[in-house]
Amino acid sequence: MTTTLFDRHRLGALTLPNRVVMAPMTRVRAAGGGLATASMATYYAQRATAGLIVTEGVQPSLIGQSNPGTPGLHTDEQTASWRQVTGAVHTNGGRIFAQIMHGGRVSHPDTTGLTPVGPSAVAAVGDVFTPTGPQPAPLPRALGTAEVPEHAASYAEAARRAVDAGFDGVELHGANGYLISQFLSSNANLRTDRYGGPVAHRIRFAVEAAAATVDAVGADRTGIRLSPGARIWGVEDTDVPELYAALLAELAGLGLAYVHLEATADEEVLSGLRRAWPGTLVMNPLPPLGPKQTGRADADHWLGLGADLISFGRAFIANPDLVERLRGGLPLAPVDEATYYQGGDAGYLTYPAYQHAG
Repeated sequence: MTTTLFDRHRLGALTLPNRVVMAPMTRVRAAGGGLATASMATYYAQRATAGLIVTEGVQPSLIGQSNPGTPGLHTDEQTASWRQVTGAVHTNGGRIFAQIMHGGRVSHPDTTGLTPVGPSAVAAVGDVFTPTGPQPAPLPRALGTAEVPEHAASYAEAARRAVDAGFDGVELHGANGYLISQFLSSNANLRTDRYGGPVAHRIRFAVEAAAATVDAVGADRTGIRLSPGARIWGVEDTDVPELYAALLAELAGLGLAYVHLEATADEEVLSGLRRAWPGTLVMNPLPPLGPKQTGRADADHWLGLGADLISFGRAFIANPDLVERLRGGLPLAPVDEATYYQGGDAGYLTYPAYQHAG
């Protein structure tokens, strides 16, 4: 029997009414102090017909903040501010996970007041966002061996806060050149201790972060996003099939709710990782920096290759009623990229649902 986007799927304790996932996307609309806002509650509630919503990246600590204007989950005020978001999504019948994102070296002292940290003293490639505009990525401070566990634990501490704020679970951001991805890397991670060198050591930080989160909130509330071979922010992985197969083997022992893969490697590699992962697989069918919006054909292709759920990014920004448009074969509105990060409600809350001719 052919699986469709509109079949139900069991995810931990949740029953998803469809297999459409709203992918995490930075929108930098948080208030000062990393607080979630009423506009953010409306934005996510508008998209609550998704089988699952995954929020924008949420920093688990001040030093983990990558960009200005992003929300956090490390203070009581931040935790309280998210309750309006989760409440609005649940009132509209939706399910929502918080993506926990530690930026590691992809940060700047002008944003946080702190020197960024990473596995090694190797700067990211490119300009990072700061309150005064883009600036070259600074040299991070290499974490001491004794410091690494507290950063792994920060994901779990944020996850506890997320559940307290009403989230149904969390997704660890292990993709796109941020801290977990930096530890997995062969060029951002030049360590010679238990967290660097061979594959078994480079996956350790990711596994420890996931294990701590499972201990904190339960395996059925914990997912992870990965971008094999993505080369974002200058991060490179060598031996991608070996590295990610080893990581998935360790994560399988934790019983995570899902693994969320980006299409950053070729289809043969990604299909091999599908076979290596025994649990729910969320597939994001298109590379994160490309111009194209995922459509129904992309989704059906990956469902046919064994993915359980399909995540949509750009298409969800411009189409709050994306599930209904996909189900009805209706045209998808294009996204206005100029409004991604500009702040305010324009290009955020102003995309309409499809208007049927009367």
